[in-house]
Amino acid sequence: MAWLLLLVASVIEIAMGVSLKYAEGWTRFWPSVGGVFFALLSVFVLTFAMRHLPAGTAYAVWTGIGAVGIATLGIVLFGDPATPLRLGCIALIIVGVVGLRFVEG
Repeated sequence: MAWLLLLVASVIEIAMGVSLKYAEGWTRFWPSVGGVFFALLSVFVLTFAMRHLPAGTAYAVWTGIGAVGIATLGIVLFGDPATPLRLGCIALIIVGVVGLRFVEG
């Protein structure tokens, strides 16, 4: 259950990142509100996952999934470059997140 909560918190974090991109430096009201709301909600859910997971593992996985999600959506939605080096770095984050999952058991 803790891993599922961690995944939910990570997906909410991705929503936060997308909202903040659309907020355009806090110049657009509703995306800014969404960004703050999703940030708080993500941390709230993360705290429940951390009840049963080591803090370092939970935080690293949370930020890793968020980073991969935002980087991928940046490529898909915002035209960020999809260079081989960038994709390789994203793959390294995925390997780290999966590795932490298996080390934790």
